[in-house]
Amino acid sequence: MASKRYKKALGMIEAGKSYPLEAAAGLLVKFPKAKFNESVELSFRLGVDPKQSDQMVRGTVALPHGSGKVVRVLVFAKPGPAADAARQAGAEHVGFEDMIKKCTDGWTDFDIAVATPEAMGEVRKLGKVLGPRGLMPNPKTGTVTDDTARAVKEFKAGRVEFKIDKTSNLHVPIGKVSFAEQQLVENARAVLEAVLKAKPSSARGTYLRSCTMSATMSPPVRLDLRTLQAVA
Repeated sequence: MASKRYKKALGMIEAGKSYPLEAAAGLLVKFPKAKFNESVELSFRLGVDPKQSDQMVRGTVALPHGSGKVVRVLVFAKPGPAADAARQAGAEHVGFEDMIKKCTDGWTDFDIAVATPEAMGEVRKLGKVLGPRGLMPNPKTGTVTDDTARAVKEFKAGRVEFKIDKTSNLHVPIGKVSFAEQQLVENARAVLEAVLKAKPSSARGTYLRSCTMSATMSPPVRLDLRTLQAVA
């Protein structure tokens, strides 16, 4: 059953209306607040077939104002300069064989996994553990690199990953409800640009089919697709 807070927020949304980005953000920050700092995300319905390998939509985007989340980073690297740089950059967990064993045993108490190309030979064996949780390092998302310090700093500063799911939906965090309206708008623009640029060349028909903005405990606010292209 919907809470009174949810119903009140729903009553603030005009039935059947699609909102420009700025208006949607302005409406969302006025919704009744939960007892915690809710996350805000954009949810996309894309016109691609995720079953086709050449229509996978994934990537990373640097949010101008960060995500508002404390990001815990694991770096798979053999002892040496890359491992030392990762530690100095603030990675919570750095290691190779020890970290691979922990993950093999089911440990996934981190938000982002970065690996050096050298380490990937063994890290690939963790596909069944990390893959379903979206934690598998991948060159396309900047999480397979020798420049571990840069990767750690960027993800902690607000670089987020995105990847389409099996039903052609995509969910990308853009901040917290405590953010100023303009901060949410600017983060959303960055995400829109990244998602549009990630359109597969093999995709046909309408690419961006729907987009909503919502907080963790709020109803979704439908965005006006006609204005999104211009905004991005």
